Amino acid sequence: MPGINFFEEGTAFRISKKTALRHWIKGTVKAEGFKLNELSYIFCSDDYLLQINLQYLNHDTYTDIITFDNSDTENVISGDIFISVDRVRENALNYHIAENDELHRVMIHGALHLLGYTDKTPADKEVMTSKEDLYLSKRHFSV
Repeated sequence: MPGINFFEEGTAFRISKKTALRHWIKGTVKAEGFKLNELSYIFCSDDYLLQINLQYLNHDTYTDIITFDNSDTENVISGDIFISVDRVRENALNYHIAENDELHRVMIHGALHLLGYTDKTPADKEVMTSKEDLYLSKRHFSV
């Protein structure tokens, strides 16, 4: 079904504030001049995401997010964003930030990838982080 959907695979994690998150992400997509078709966030374990990383990217490393772009129309986004809840929790501890803040950063990071932003070079990472900060500041709900 078009819109933003949330799923869990291999974890007992359950996302909260789904309506507010959908509104915030749709606002981000619109602000970037895109339309939203379908976006699926799949929250999973480290092991689940490692298997995806191995199978599709041939990377034998843990990661916090993998984004698959399913778009077939210019300026319309569709995709699947897999997020390791284990990595988000560990990163939140390591960076001394609230778990939901880290979760939302990773969520918007995935959406920004679908909007054309990359993080391969230091300059790209700087732009990506700036965009993450901008859209995190536009959350109009408590975390």
